[in-house]
Amino acid sequence: MDQATEAFVTHRNLLFTVAYEMLGSAADAEDVLQETWLRWADVDLDTVRDNRAYLVRITTRQALNRLRTLRRRKESYVGPWLPEPLLTAPDVADDVELADSVSIAMLLVLETLTPTERAVFVLREVFDVGYDEIAEAVDKSPDAVRQIAHRARSHVAARRPREVVSPAQTRDAIDAFQRAIETGDLRGLLDILAPDVVLLGDGGGVVQATLEPMVGASAVADLLSRFDAAAVSMRPAQVNGYPALIFRRNGEIDTVIAVRLDGNLIAGLYAVRNPEKLSHLEQETILHR
Repeated sequence: MDQATEAFVTHRNLLFTVAYEMLGSAADAEDVLQETWLRWADVDLDTVRDNRAYLVRITTRQALNRLRTLRRRKESYVGPWLPEPLLTAPDVADDVELADSVSIAMLLVLETLTPTERAVFVLREVFDVGYDEIAEAVDKSPDAVRQIAHRARSHVAARRPREVVSPAQTRDAIDAFQRAIETGDLRGLLDILAPDVVLLGDGGGVVQATLEPMVGASAVADLLSRFDAAAVSMRPAQVNGYPALIFRRNGEIDTVIAVRLDGNLIAGLYAVRNPEKLSHLEQETILHR
């Protein structure tokens, strides 16, 4: 490999992770990487002091452009929009900060930031990029970036789950949740669901899903207890750094359900059914900081 290709391949998983955390879409993150490569291939490497920093800067700028386009697409999206789930390797769960940052719950919190706030937060809080480097990536002064970082940090802190729950706790909740669905156990569902649990379904207008958030343990448990478990197979899997359930119908992935815990109870259920968002669940995606 030539020098440019070698540098890009070396940092590719990092660049994908940066783009994915900014966009919540693996397909768009892959497109950003293509655009990053095209621009990187034209760079005079003799002028580059730090390949990693330069590549992150290109990726951030391309992701910001794509993020603005994505926001317009989401305005016409049918029903709730959820991030594209990824089948992740066990080592993602071992990195608690990385797992928390790519969890479905956190990606939804990041959706509430402006594009620039999201870029600054991701680069600073997840990847520990220096303020000067971030300033070059987002075309702001270092002082402005510090202010944006502080504002974004406060915004996220007010909306993120109150505590970081371990994958082991999530796995226990997923096991209990799976048993209750398989047996249609309404009481079992009520025991594992928080009183104010919220269920979000993303069908993208392509397949059936709830078009509005469903709130409350009774309503959610009643819906899930009527689920025809005999028509599908379900298995736990590592999705976005945490245990989740993948449902297959006739061998094809039909739905993935991720959860957010509050203590030992499920406070959030995220059911992704849009077929366009399920392609990255057949093989592991490598994420890296």
